[in-house]
Amino acid sequence: MLEVIRLNSSKHPKPESLEFSYGTAGFRMLAKNLDSVVFRVGLLASLRSKALNGKTIGIMITASHNPPEDNGVKLVDPMGEMLDQNWEVHATALSNCNNVEELCNCLEQIISFFKIDLTTCSKIVIARDSRESGLKLLESTIDGLKSFNTEYQDFGLLTTPQLHYIVRCSNDISFGEASENGYYKKLSNSFNNIFHYENENENGKENSTKICVTIDAANGIGADKIVKLRSYLSEYVQLELVNDKFMEPQLLNVACGADFVKTNQKLPNGINSFNLNTLFCSFDGDADRIVFYYVDSDKVFKLLDGDKIATLFAFFFKKMLAFLELDVSIGIIQTAYANGSSTTYIEDNLQIPVIFTPTGVKHLHHKALDYDVGIYFEANGHGTVLFSQNFIKSVTNYQSNNIEKKRSINILKEIVNLINQTVGDAISDLLAVLVILNFFKFKPSDWDSNYKDLPNKLLKVIVKDRTIFKTTNAERSLVEPKFLQSKIDQLVKSYNKSRSFVRASGTENAVRVYAEAQDPKSCDELADKVSALVQEYS
Repeated sequence: MLEVIRLNSSKHPKPESLEFSYGTAGFRMLAKNLDSVVFRVGLLASLRSKALNGKTIGIMITASHNPPEDNGVKLVDPMGEMLDQNWEVHATALSNCNNVEELCNCLEQIISFFKIDLTTCSKIVIARDSRESGLKLLESTIDGLKSFNTEYQDFGLLTTPQLHYIVRCSNDISFGEASENGYYKKLSNSFNNIFHYENENENGKENSTKICVTIDAANGIGADKIVKLRSYLSEYVQLELVNDKFMEPQLLNVACGADFVKTNQKLPNGINSFNLNTLFCSFDGDADRIVFYYVDSDKVFKLLDGDKIATLFAFFFKKMLAFLELDVSIGIIQTAYANGSSTTYIEDNLQIPVIFTPTGVKHLHHKALDYDVGIYFEANGHGTVLFSQNFIKSVTNYQSNNIEKKRSINILKEIVNLINQTVGDAISDLLAVLVILNFFKFKPSDWDSNYKDLPNKLLKVIVKDRTIFKTTNAERSLVEPKFLQSKIDQLVKSYNKSRSFVRASGTENAVRVYAEAQDPKSCDELADKVSALVQEYS
């Protein structure tokens, strides 16, 4: 077997002078530098499956919101979750082996450390987004899989959450049908049932309600999937698409998509005319994050980002659980990027605990498991809701003769299936937001009125070595370089309702500077001054 690995590895040499690191998003960089990396990811995925007695592991080739020339790859564990953090170090080590001998030695160490039986069958499911480089990288990944005689199934073009879903279903048949159609069936059945319950009046007849939303698909693979999903949905919703040219990969995420809208806080290309106070949303390139927005009566752009989504979900579950008198716990998980106003609203108005973790979905997801209803969203729109077995049991066993309580419990039962609990999912989150807005009969402005965001700004500062910037307190405070945090603290004291933090990027030699303050001018000044400090220390 090692001879096969030696032969295949020689076709995918590591570029000289490049160092790779498996981060929150797996490996992500210029696609031209990824060939050796994806080959070795194929090797590691095979070993991960064998180490887990043949459970199915997923490989997703994507660079999400990055520009078209980039690509990336990440592994998905059996329950649809991110790769076990204990294996990340081995992914990094494999990727940085400089020659075939180093690679074989590294593989032998992994096999020995985890006591892997190489005769165990390994199973992989694999998919990619719509980037031009995806097909070539797929072939290189498969070379890695074949080196260990791994069984694999190529699902072609999928969103990242669809791949996560299929991995989970492949290992847990109770979760759903392990196919793209199975994904649409599960979500649409629950969505249609919820709308039926919500619109049914006391006489058993349905009110004629239809929600319309325009989706900016970032010219990514999500566009194709929305077209397919529409045929499964009933008359309750109308999904319109813009930026849907997923077969033109050079347009991916260009002046559109969730990251563009969040960063620039303006409408994306493709939306040239609009009605006031109507709902829009944007996916990213692989449809695992979503942000919403609208234009108010004063023709001002209003963003409804991940914080707003989290608080909408929290408001809904708080109301439902109080009405049903269910004794289950709710928690909201945030990162340092969460707007301070959202945290205040959650703690003071909703009276729900907020827990902070370092940036990265794997950290939020893990912490959300501590609650019966664990809600986590990064401000960029990546997130979901997790439900404990205690919550599911409480809902399943609930009994009442009250018509409204029966209706509410039926909605809760269905929303457990509607929300993709394996990972943040733009399509699933979109449908969940729509049923909640319909439940409360909210317009976008009603949703937005719960709290007002503090003006905020996120800047990127290019540095020589991002590793010198070390943080603590869920990445909200610097411990190195020394004295930099105290200088930032002094700047923050100069502005009302302000805060700022600095953290190293996980994917490039850059530092992210976040600032918020009571008014836009103060926010801009604070962000610029902190950025100047970072440049001094870099």
